[in-house]
Amino acid sequence: MNAKPINVVCIKWGEKYPAYYVNRLYRGVTRFLDRPFAFHCFTDRGEGIDDGVVLHDLPREDFEADLLAAMQRRGRKGAWRKVSLFRPGLAGMEGQMLGFDLDVVITGDLAPIVDTAPEKVAMRREWRYAWKGQPGGHGSVFVFDPAKHPYLYEDFARDPAGAVAANKGSEQYYTSMSAYRRGELVYLPGDMVSSFKYDAARLFPLNHLLPPRLPGNCRVMCFHGRPKMEEAVEGFRAGPLDSTLAADWLRRYWVEA
Repeated sequence: MNAKPINVVCIKWGEKYPAYYVNRLYRGVTRFLDRPFAFHCFTDRGEGIDDGVVLHDLPREDFEADLLAAMQRRGRKGAWRKVSLFRPGLAGMEGQMLGFDLDVVITGDLAPIVDTAPEKVAMRREWRYAWKGQPGGHGSVFVFDPAKHPYLYEDFARDPAGAVAANKGSEQYYTSMSAYRRGELVYLPGDMVSSFKYDAARLFPLNHLLPPRLPGNCRVMCFHGRPKMEEAVEGFRAGPLDSTLAADWLRRYWVEA
């Protein structure tokens, strides 16, 4: 067990995610992480966030203008602001960092995720890459100590335009492949980090007969694309193949968190 509290981090900017996304994530971590931690949120809009969350201004970077210019190319997207979280010593944080995107739901004990590979960069393998037999991680959940992997920040800060161009315009690809090339990427167990779209939603025609399932060993449920979390709670209407019934377990783990 780590001597220092774990730094749980998220980043919230703009108006895409209301404050309750941070609050529900914080409460989920509080419920399912059985060791000392500090929960940090870097944001430009701190109103309505729970008192137990440590608020910080969004990090300012000298390379921000270069990054924005690089992202203007067609087909480039991603939450590149997360790279600032990888800066060693950011906001005085030391030791292990457990990072989450805001569109995840905590559904089980987080200790096995934290303990998977303390000396490495731990991410779930990206589903699409795995299907193709390619390396690369998914960025909704990550665990590592920034001081032990300073290249994640320093290499990007040195040449943000080059990093964006060389990594499909994808932050998670940059992060995971930077660690992979150094032999420092470890995949989190796939059954612990699940996708609502791929692992919970039923295939046609069962999606019209049975509700989405919560995989038995899932600790973090990730949402990407549609349905969004609110849509999945109520049931998603999107044609015969992609519609889902209401996910009552999601109400229990997220809405009532």
